[in-house]
Amino acid sequence: MTTTTPRVRFAPSPTGLLHVGNARTALYNWLFARRTGGQFLLRIEDTDLERSEVRYETQLIEDLRWLGLDWDEGPAGPDAAPGSPEKGAHGPYRQSERLEIYAEHTERLLTEGKAYRCFCTSEELEAERKVAVAEHRPQVYSGRCRALSAAVIDQNLAAGRPFAVRLKIGEEPLRFHDLVRGPVEFAAESVSDPILVRSATSVSAGIPVYNYVVTVDDALMGITHVIRGDDHISNTPRQVAIYQAFGWPIPEFAHLSTILGADRERLSKRHGATSISTFRQMGYLPEALVNYLALLGWGAEDGKTETFTLEELTRAFSLERVTPSPAIFDFDKLNWLNRHYLKQADPDRLAELAWGYFAGRLPDANAAPAPVQAWFARLLALFVPAVDHLDQLPLKAAPVFAFDPEAAHAHEENAAILAADSARIVLGELASRVRAHSSPVTPEVFKAWMNEVKAATGVKGKDLFRPVRIALTGTHSGPEFDKLIPLIEDGAALGLAVPSVRDRIERFMGV
Repeated sequence: MTTTTPRVRFAPSPTGLLHVGNARTALYNWLFARRTGGQFLLRIEDTDLERSEVRYETQLIEDLRWLGLDWDEGPAGPDAAPGSPEKGAHGPYRQSERLEIYAEHTERLLTEGKAYRCFCTSEELEAERKVAVAEHRPQVYSGRCRALSAAVIDQNLAAGRPFAVRLKIGEEPLRFHDLVRGPVEFAAESVSDPILVRSATSVSAGIPVYNYVVTVDDALMGITHVIRGDDHISNTPRQVAIYQAFGWPIPEFAHLSTILGADRERLSKRHGATSISTFRQMGYLPEALVNYLALLGWGAEDGKTETFTLEELTRAFSLERVTPSPAIFDFDKLNWLNRHYLKQADPDRLAELAWGYFAGRLPDANAAPAPVQAWFARLLALFVPAVDHLDQLPLKAAPVFAFDPEAAHAHEENAAILAADSARIVLGELASRVRAHSSPVTPEVFKAWMNEVKAATGVKGKDLFRPVRIALTGTHSGPEFDKLIPLIEDGAALGLAVPSVRDRIERFMGV
């Protein structure tokens, strides 16, 4: 198939969660397709039957949709699970459903003499490898089955000897053009005769290898640009050889840089969150993650702009500005972007996203009355600016809900503050006013009390406010009183798990 319309694909294996590197690959492919008016395909590479799981496929599709990435061809249907309908004219889009296609193409290569049956056992291949190591030669296949006679082949087949199918590699270097790295060349002898189909007693029974099936799929699906991680560079010459064997046009390649952690080692779980589902659970917004992923190896033309919506990225993106240098995953930068988008987010959307983090402290969101929902919106307005991601909210907002006077007294920094004579005097003066007041405490009333305590004791500044804050929240720092006090009093009045100002002072002074 030939086409002038750019066609790209994202082809994940459902053997684990969608991680940062694969998500960036998907994003760059999607942006390239949308920028050029091309098509973006989703293909599931599930020929690793032992490790592929439906749950991983379902999750990665859900993660792609959460990021805002759609596809023109590939799995479709309400959940895009295996067995659901597909969209596009080049399916099936799951490799496990394309085995007959691979077998047909393998028979073609054998018939045309471009591939051959290799009857070498694993023990023979290992012995060959050890000799190469001992003689300091490249550990590549010798090609000893390449020239087997038809009679020997027939004899082996009749005896039921298993065989792998290998591609015949010529003597010419294998070359391809990389849009990120420029011209790339591999010597033919470094590739040897690669296996296309693993050992079995027939072509159809053998399991085709990754380099073979991905090339067949890309060619039959008309992929014009292969955009993927640079860990695939070593695979590319084998794939180029397969294109050449079939007489197919070779696509443009773009190998994206490695993503490293702060220690300049390949990003992994030990660096923290790496899967998209984990970032989602932590309360990162998809627009923040998409923005950050785009910056891992690409930059704006002006060299300065760092915040982009998906639409702005689509207009700005180009492969020419993708760098081959490794990208460092900077959690501080991601958190900065997430704070940026949290501040811009619609309050109703934030409430919907954040409600679940307060399970046990709030009623079910669907059953919560309007006053409770309005109160929660005020809580978010007060604490969201202080978090990097939404799962930090319960801890930040804990002083509103939780109140443990014993823990507040025992905390080392608090104890040092409370040990001062001025702290005892200030809290005594405040407690007397709280006990004499029967109505809900308003910000105005509380401010008047603090002015009275200041005048009566002569204590001011942090020596005045920090003991009071500890008595009310268990910590010596936090939101301003004029915002915190009404949140506490209104939460208590709504029957939520929020002690009132009176309850807090009484319990604190009783310890």
